[in-house]
Amino acid sequence: MYTMSTSSPATIAAIAKSPERYHHGNLREALVAAGLALLAEGVAEPGLRELARRVGVSANATYRHFADKEALLTALAAEGFRQLAAAQWQAALTAAEPVGRFFATGRAYVHFARQHPALFRLMFGRFALANRSEELEAASGLAYEGLRQGVAAALRLPADSEAVTVAAMHAWSLVHGLSHLILDGQFAALGQDEDAMIDRVLIQAGQFGRQLAV
Repeated sequence: MYTMSTSSPATIAAIAKSPERYHHGNLREALVAAGLALLAEGVAEPGLRELARRVGVSANATYRHFADKEALLTALAAEGFRQLAAAQWQAALTAAEPVGRFFATGRAYVHFARQHPALFRLMFGRFALANRSEELEAASGLAYEGLRQGVAAALRLPADSEAVTVAAMHAWSLVHGLSHLILDGQFAALGQDEDAMIDRVLIQAGQFGRQLAV
């Protein structure tokens, strides 16, 4: 089961409003939360000195938790994957049957990208697979495993089957591509209602998936 990250939106907002306050011993969590807040404000790649000022500590204190900026960005990306997995899990709980849960998690994926565009781009565009830390690998794997299990339930097939792997990659490609089209302003350029189009695309994809499973 997915668990909600400790760096919740409420935590991020609280740290952003009171940067000098954090619980002793939780500086790493405070830095990650402040980094997420900066991403939400449009800072593409927050730096350690900037975070030190935001949280209210010396620059040297940040190096006790992050060796460099790359380590910080890796932690932010990992947190993003944990939050994405949690958002999809919570969405799945709103539907009673497998196909409905699959549809709900697809919408949750796209909505996560819309709500956290800078974080989403960091998660998927900054790190090559060969250079991922154990934390980032585990967090991204959590999100993918949720997708794979959801596809397996919707298709009523074993999770380790090739058909499920192919269907999961198809579904991931769909929602990921859809997310980027929206973030890049393509839907706006076409004059489309984003929410309505997201639902129609996912519904059509679900119908196609059921046909393949027959």
